[in-house]
Amino acid sequence: MGLSPEKVSFENLGGDTVLSYLSWLEDERKCSATTRNLRKTAISSFAKYAMKKNLGEAIAFYTEVSDIPRKRTQTEPDIKYFTKEEVSILLDAPNTSTKIGRRNAVLMSVLYASGARAQELCDITLNDVYFGSETNIRLIGKGNKPRLVTIPSNCASLLKKYLTNIGLDAANPNHQRRHIFSSQTNDKMSPSCVGEIVKKYVGIVKASHPHLFWRNKYSPHSFRHSIAVHMLECGESLAVIKAFLGHASITSTTIYANVTPELANRYLRERGKAIPEINVQQRGSFTSLPFLNRAVKRPSSDS
Repeated sequence: MGLSPEKVSFENLGGDTVLSYLSWLEDERKCSATTRNLRKTAISSFAKYAMKKNLGEAIAFYTEVSDIPRKRTQTEPDIKYFTKEEVSILLDAPNTSTKIGRRNAVLMSVLYASGARAQELCDITLNDVYFGSETNIRLIGKGNKPRLVTIPSNCASLLKKYLTNIGLDAANPNHQRRHIFSSQTNDKMSPSCVGEIVKKYVGIVKASHPHLFWRNKYSPHSFRHSIAVHMLECGESLAVIKAFLGHASITSTTIYANVTPELANRYLRERGKAIPEINVQQRGSFTSLPFLNRAVKRPSSDS
């Protein structure tokens, strides 16, 4: 920038400045992913300190730094997830003026909001959706184990309107076993079709937002990883996330605690506590998280 240290302001550090610096460390300085993560951790610590000193000026900088994901190292699990901003951009990508675009917008919204696996999403029938003061979806997981998840109100509104538009009526007994997502050739969508839909829109948003979506490859499972990380970031316990995702063991859930130093520290604080038994049918309290109803919104742009 050519600025002396005493003249640097938070405005100078905005935009892609921090991300560009971290990329420069790897690309130009040839530093390892571990070094990059250490630098990012140091910047995050400074951002937290600045927030305590001057909330108004530092909050934008803190938010930008917090949204930068850690770089995977050889000793870390490869969790390909989307940031909250990236989820919003993806859900805005389909062209909702077309039938296929509307289906794809709702499909990705439900995929994220429910934390469903691709196969679980494909298996959802009209009989598995319960509208009311809360909207619940019954998912059949591995080992044919059912669980009931609650989706946010904005996603529920999208789903309800979508079902009406495609002519599925919950009051019609003949429609109860119909699958809510179908392809152009089959009444029941396949997981590979879900994968192609996600691949299509990830390609679109990668091209229009080159500073985001830095992973080489994402899959439908990335939505599942994303909701788990976001729930943990918002303070949900690992026990609730375990039940929400339908994990057989808490060990499968703890991988999300290693995504950022902040989550790792939260996990270490929680690890000494007893893990309560949560019924697989129990609905998590994640619908109270404010970002969900903002992120799951009606898309308006297109591919």
